[in-house]
Amino acid sequence: MAEKENGAYRNATIVDVARKCGVSVATVSRVVNRNYPVSEKTRLRVQAAIEELHYVPNVQARELNLRHSTTIGVVVPGLYNMFFAEVIDGIEAAVSNDKYSLLLSCARNDPAQEQASARELIARNVAGLIVISPNTEMLEEDFYKQMAVRTPLIFINGYREIEGASYVMGAEEAGTRIALQHLLELGHRRIMFVRGSHSDSYAVKEKVYRELMQAEGLLDEQMIVDMGDGNTSDTVDDTEWILSLRLPKQKPTAIFCCNDLMAVGAQHACQKANLAVPEDISIVGYDNIALAHFVSPKLTTIDQQMFRLGHAAAELVIEKIRGGRNRRVEIENVLVERESTGQARCPVKRE
Repeated sequence: MAEKENGAYRNATIVDVARKCGVSVATVSRVVNRNYPVSEKTRLRVQAAIEELHYVPNVQARELNLRHSTTIGVVVPGLYNMFFAEVIDGIEAAVSNDKYSLLLSCARNDPAQEQASARELIARNVAGLIVISPNTEMLEEDFYKQMAVRTPLIFINGYREIEGASYVMGAEEAGTRIALQHLLELGHRRIMFVRGSHSDSYAVKEKVYRELMQAEGLLDEQMIVDMGDGNTSDTVDDTEWILSLRLPKQKPTAIFCCNDLMAVGAQHACQKANLAVPEDISIVGYDNIALAHFVSPKLTTIDQQMFRLGHAAAELVIEKIRGGRNRRVEIENVLVERESTGQARCPVKRE
């Protein structure tokens, strides 16, 4: 319970709890941290005082007492894409089971800010660090390598090999191939590829697209569209605007988008161009965020199993905190076929 002190309210302290139930501060600490046995009668008395005073334990003080941090740092590119929210949900579910908490920092799709966020979390003495969808294109020499020496480091969908780091990967190469094969099997040959900037994930998907379309004799540089930041509040509108300019020129029969936000923007662009989905043009997204269920037509997409990505990353970081070895875990990406894909109007058989 908050008490007045010098005219202002203060939160109850561990000393207040100890005084309230007539035990030592050490006994209250043992009840809170559950690190030493206390009689059931005493535990119930302390717990009652905690509830009456609305006492909230000081995490920093507890960490000093335990001599180790109980906080996991997470660097996320942005929060507008529900992909990241669902990954974080998986992380939180796993770390809470082991009495860890999260400290989140948003990199705002900026490689320099990503590194600044990582430095700040390390400065706050996190026990481990998880970096979601890192951008390593502009990586400083040995930046994460040096960090991994001091702090357990996990990358989610990170494609540059960093000594000392562990990885949880969605099978994005395989997922991209599945999405494109799905469109090819439906008779589509003019497949537009829509990506964003500042993520290794986009580069991996483009590499697969180029290889597959080249092998089919269908690669057309004009069909590759970079719409800029792919995880902001403007992603849907930006994609809609850019594709509204490109669709009349390139005339694709299908569009593959590197995430579902872009795919929703592509749907809007098609509607503006009076192109029926999927009768005139098919669209495939990536991630299978909740939004994919709510748009009309419902979006065909690749499911990255985001909760599993986050949960596996959290398990790895806790494993490394406890002295475990570096590991790489791959999560299967699967096609979720809904309403936004269909046969090409004039399908061409593959040779």
